Order: sequence, then C-alpha cells, then structure tokens
Amino acid sequence: MSEPAGRPAPQRLLLRDRGSFRDPAGFVFQRDGVLYRQVNRWFAERYERVSASGLYGSLRGAGLLIGHREVTMDLAVSPEAHRVLEPERIPFVSYPYEWCFGQLKDAALTTLRAQQMALDRGMTLRDASGYNVQFLEGRPVLIDTLSFEPLREGRPWVAYAQFCQHFLAPLALMSSRDVRLAGLLRVHLDGIPLDLASRLLPRRARLRPSLALHLVAHARAQRRHAGRGVGEDGRRFSLRAFRGLIESLEGAVQGLDWEPPASVWTDYYGQCHTYAEKASERKAGTVGTFLDRVGPRTVWDLGANTGRFSRMAAERGAYTVSIDSDHGVIEASYREVRRSAESGILPLWIDLANPSPSSGWAHQERAALVDRGPADLVMALALVHHLAIGNNVPLDRLADFLADVGRWAIVEFVPREDPQVAELLAAREDVFTDYSVEGFERAVGRRFDLERREHLPGSSRTLYLLRRRP
Repeated sequence: MSEPAGRPAPQRLLLRDRGSFRDPAGFVFQRDGVLYRQVNRWFAERYERVSASGLYGSLRGAGLLIGHREVTMDLAVSPEAHRVLEPERIPFVSYPYEWCFGQLKDAALTTLRAQQMALDRGMTLRDASGYNVQFLEGRPVLIDTLSFEPLREGRPWVAYAQFCQHFLAPLALMSSRDVRLAGLLRVHLDGIPLDLASRLLPRRARLRPSLALHLVAHARAQRRHAGRGVGEDGRRFSLRAFRGLIESLEGAVQGLDWEPPASVWTDYYGQCHTYAEKASERKAGTVGTFLDRVGPRTVWDLGANTGRFSRMAAERGAYTVSIDSDHGVIEASYREVRRSAESGILPLWIDLANPSPSSGWAHQERAALVDRGPADLVMALALVHHLAIGNNVPLDRLADFLADVGRWAIVEFVPREDPQVAELLAAREDVFTDYSVEGFERAVGRRFDLERREHLPGSSRTLYLLRRRP
C-alpha cells in the first residue's frame, strides 16, 4: 500500500554496527531491526569472483559459514555500495576472550577448514580474526562473508600471523601454562603478540616442533622483517607449500589439549551436599514452573555452573547463554553441547564481578556484556551470596545489574545461616549488616515486582520470581 498523497514516507531506523568499520570491503548495519551487510565497490570484483566460484555455497553446506541472500540496492547506506546482503542472524554475539579452551580450539579448526576449502576453489582467507567466528546452534561458524578473496599465485598466506596470534598462541598458553591466560585476549584485541607468547611458554612447549615453528621462530621472523610487507623477500609461495602450512597449523592445534582439574564446582550437583534431596527436587521443579510462567525466548543463566538449569531453559525453547567464572565448568558444559548436539545453549567464561567491558576503538568496537541484553529472563541461582559476600557487591547494586540485563529474574537467596554463606564468612569479618531476606527483598523491590516466592523445604533458601518494573 502506498502512502497517502502529501504525507512524507516513513523514516527507516538505521544503525551502523559500531564494530564494523575497519574493512574497506564493506560493513554491517541494521534497518528497522533487520541485519544487513553492504559490499562496497572497492571489493566488487573480488566479491563477484568468490561468489561465482561456488565457495559460499560449499562453505554453507559444510556448516562453516553463515548463509546470506542478496537484497535490493535501495537498502544500501551509501553511494559506494555494490551489493547489499542479508546474512543469517546470530542469536548472541560472543568474543574469543569469553570462550573456554574447547570453543577456541573448535573456532581455530573451523577457520583452517574454511581456508582449505577456499584453496580448492582458488580462493583464500584474507584475514583470520577470532572475531570473525561466532557460535550458531552449538558450533563455530564464520560470519564475515567478505573475508574471502581470489588467491594470488605465489603469495604467502596474509592471515598467517593473525591466525597464530588469535588462535594458536592463546591455545598454547592455555594448554601448557595456565588456562586463565586466555584473559590476555581481552587486553590484546589483535591477538596475543607472538614474542610475548614465546616468552610465556614453558621450555617443554617451546621445544615442541609445531610451536617452535609457528610461535617461537615466527616471533623471531617478525622482529627480523619488521616493517617489510608480505612477500617482499622475493620468494614465491607455492600452492603446495600453502596447503602444507595449513595442514601443519591444523596439526599444531589438534595437538593441544586441556583437561579441567578436579573441582567441587565441576560436580556441584553430583557431590555437593548443599541441598537435601527433597530441596534439590523442589528447586528444579520450582525453576521449571517459573520458566513456564514467563515463557522466555532468551535466558541468561548467571553463575550457571555446568548448565543444569540452563538446559531446563533450553528444553523449553529459550536460547540460553550459560555464564560462569570457572573455566572448568564452562569447558564441561561446552563438551556436553558438542556431545549431545545441543543447539540452544552457549556456555561462556565470564566473571560477573568483572564482566566483559566495552573495548576497542572509542570504547565501542566490542560491546560490554550488559549492552548485549536485556534477556527476557535472567537466572541467578546460588549466586547472590558469592557476589554480595565474596565480592562485596551491595544488594541494591546487584538488583540494579539484574534489572539492567533481564526483564524477568529467577533469583535464589541463600541466607547467612546456610553452610555456604558460613564458609564465606569464616575467613573474613562479617560487615554485611543488610544481608538478610528482608534486606534482599528491600533491594530488589526498588526495581522489581515480586511475582512468586517459594521456600525450599529441607533448606533455608528461597526462590523468587521477579518482574522488572518499567
């Protein structure tokens, strides 16, 4: 239907993605909530050659690249547009510094397999950033359609250093030194510098042939050839050598592993005696009832442990982001995602006492955790006491955070007479005068309406269903 005569056409809400600006080939934007990617004329010839090669279809068929369709040009943002694409949307954008070891390893292997398929069609990846990978239906997938270009014969892989910095270096450090060194990716958004990685690796790791080649010797070569462009040494890089490099990198990644250490948290529900059996059953039943009452499409499970309650939400059709600060439990949860081919759960390694901030250029290139919400519902089960007592977060501040990230909340309050709280207080002075049921209800009452409250028999704990006020 056309607009009545004399009335101006409605304005479409246009939002350019704040993290998509570095690549002259194109950028991501939204119109009226629909995601698009503009392909600029600068990249026109290369885009058409990659498209005509059939590579996009092959990668999509193999589950390595998100799908897209070309749409009308009147959706373009600027005159330099050559094509406008509508890509498949990712339910939740996560970043490499939020992934467990297994997620980062799978993302690395996905990147290398896509590069191998590209070589089969005379194409190559021109970058290998970890930020070009997201998780869709439980598995990693490349999201940057414009990362592929025709292979220039004799030229080495331009993304080699980037792959090593974004994938191989952090995986090697996590595997051989300490899994928490994954946090370096939050500081070094362009990937961990190879000279730093080489110095941090233990001697036994530096002596492994694959790491000695791709990290230690690579770092020396970077220093030796600093300021010199790719391929400026005059040597030709054959297709056979290119394939050999990718196979060598794949072997290096495959050879790295990490096993979670034994922890009370990795078998929290199996061996921890926090709950009597009756209380545990009532908790699961009440959480299920609250989930059915709200019927959320998106859930954030904060302090999710290995994801028992995350899976309850996912089984009800909610896309569930399962967050915990313990790397071992997130690794265990991700392995279950892979083993059972779960499509509705995304485990993430995030410390809620210091969650992912806005970062990158102008503090806008990578979004803070809170800016990626709100979810329809957040769950904070057996979490409040860890933040309030373990990290000195006042209850009103905690309530504000829950209201910022969720429209509804399921919260478990653990009082000071509970053994878990007593254990936290044993090693410190009890200065938490407002930590009580009354104090908690007063704090959440500033932002939420209390919809339901359920005491768990056989324990002193209480479950709350809260609805955020406008």
